[in-house]
Amino acid sequence: MTATVFAADEKSLPARDGGNPAVHPDHAALIEMLDHAPLRLPHLLAWLLSTGGTLSDGLSVFMLGLAMPLLIQSMHLSPFETGLLGAALVAGAILGASAGGRLADRFGRKPVFLLDMALLACAAGLSSIAWDPWMLIILQATVGIAIGMDFPVSSSYVAECMPHRARGRLMVATIAAQSVGMLLAAVIAIGLLHLDVSMDAWRLLFTSEAVLAGLFLVARMHLPESPRWLMAHGRNREAAHMLERFVPLDRRLLEEMAARLGNTIHHVAKVGRQARRMGYLLLFSPAYLRRTLLSTVPWFLMDIATYGVGMFTAILLASLHFTGDSGDSIAHVQSLAGGSGFIDLFLLLGFLLGLWAVPRFGRIPMQMMGFLGMSIGMGILYLATVLTGGAGAHIPLVFLGFILFNLSMNAGPNSTTYILPAELFPTQLRATGAGFAAATAKAGATLGVFALPAIKAEAGVGTVLLMMAGISLAGLASTWAFRIRMHERTLEQAQSEALP
Repeated sequence: MTATVFAADEKSLPARDGGNPAVHPDHAALIEMLDHAPLRLPHLLAWLLSTGGTLSDGLSVFMLGLAMPLLIQSMHLSPFETGLLGAALVAGAILGASAGGRLADRFGRKPVFLLDMALLACAAGLSSIAWDPWMLIILQATVGIAIGMDFPVSSSYVAECMPHRARGRLMVATIAAQSVGMLLAAVIAIGLLHLDVSMDAWRLLFTSEAVLAGLFLVARMHLPESPRWLMAHGRNREAAHMLERFVPLDRRLLEEMAARLGNTIHHVAKVGRQARRMGYLLLFSPAYLRRTLLSTVPWFLMDIATYGVGMFTAILLASLHFTGDSGDSIAHVQSLAGGSGFIDLFLLLGFLLGLWAVPRFGRIPMQMMGFLGMSIGMGILYLATVLTGGAGAHIPLVFLGFILFNLSMNAGPNSTTYILPAELFPTQLRATGAGFAAATAKAGATLGVFALPAIKAEAGVGTVLLMMAGISLAGLASTWAFRIRMHERTLEQAQSEALP
C-alpha cells in the first residue's frame, strides 16, 4: 500500500470549520493504512483477546445462577442476602463501566485490559474460598466491576484496530462472546458437578472463572496498544510501531512519518481541541447530546426487557420440567445447566444472524427491526399465557415467542447497542461515551432485577410480558427519534455532521 505524505507543522495547517486545524497528512495516511489493511492473523488474535470481558460476563452470570441454589443451602442465605447476591454482578458493572471507560481514554486501552482481568481473577478466586455471605456479595460486586470495566474498552479497541470493512462483524462477534461464555459455562459446570457432588461444588464454579481470567491476563500482556489512541495523545512513534503489528509495511516509512508528526495530536471531533479534557460533560454538549441519547436510551430499555425475559425463561424451564423434579440439589443444578445451555443456543444463533445482517443493513435499521421483533415475541408469549390452559398447554407458541424474541434481540439491539457508542464518539472520548452507555444499560438491568419480580408477584406474568412488549416498542421509537446515519462510515467520517 502506498500513500502520499507531506511534511507539515500542526500550526501551519489550514483551519477547518469550528476552528479545528486540518488533520496532518501523515495522520490521514496512517489511519487509511489501518482502515484498509487486509484482515490478518494479528487482527484476529487481537480481537480474540478483546473478548475476555464479554466472554467472562456470560460465564460469570451463568455460574452465579448455578451456584445460587447450592449457596442458599450451604451458607443459609436469607431472602435479602439472596437478592443482593443476585444483583451484585449487575450493580458492580455500573461502577465498572463508568470508571473503565474514563480510565481507558486517559491511560490507554491496554492498561485497563490488564487491570480488569487482574481484578476479575482475584475477585473470582477469593469468591471460591469465601466463608461469609457478605464477603461473597462484595466479591461478586467486584467481579461485576471488573467485567463492567472491560465493556467500553473492548468495544473501543475493536472499533479502533480492526479494518473498516471487518469492523462491524468483529464488533458483533465481540458481544456474541457473551453467549459463547454461557455455553462454555454450561459445559464446564456439567463436568465440574460430576467431579464434585458435594454442597461445596459452587467453589469449583467460581474457581473456573478465576482460571479463565488469569489466562486472559497473561495473554493480554502481549496485546498491542491501539494506534488510534496513541495518535490521539501525540505518541506517534509508538503508534507507528503498533501499526506495524497490524499492517505489513516498510518500517523505515513508518519511522519517517512518525518523525514528521513528532508530538502532533490526531484530533478528529465535532468540538475544538480545547474541549478534549472535558470528559463526561462533553457527552452532554450540543455537539454530542443526540449521540449520547442514541447510545443510552435504547440500551437502557433493552436491558430492562432482557431481564424481564430472563425471569420468564426460569418459569418456562420449570413448566417444561427442564430442571428436574428431584429434591437432590446437585441433580437440580445439573439439569438447570443442561436446560439453560440449550436455551442459550438460540441466543448465539441470534448473534450469528447479526454477524451477517448488521454490516449488510446497517446499525440503526437492525436496531429498529430487532426491537420490533422483540415486541412481537413478547406479544406471542402473552398470547400463550391467556389462551385456554395457559402457557403449559401451548408449548409450540411459547417456543415461537421465546425464539423470536431472542433472535431479534441478539441480531439487533443486543449487538448494535454495544457497537454504536464506540462509533459515535471521537477517539479521545470513545471509551468514556461507551462506558457511560454501558453503565446506563446496567442501571436498566438493575431496575429490572428489583422491579420486575415485584410486578410479577403483584400483577402476574402476563402484565410483565405486556410491559416488556411496550418497553421494546419504546426502544424502537427512541432509536428512530435519535437516529444518526452511520452505515459504511469510518470512525473519522462519523464525526462529520450526520443528519437523520
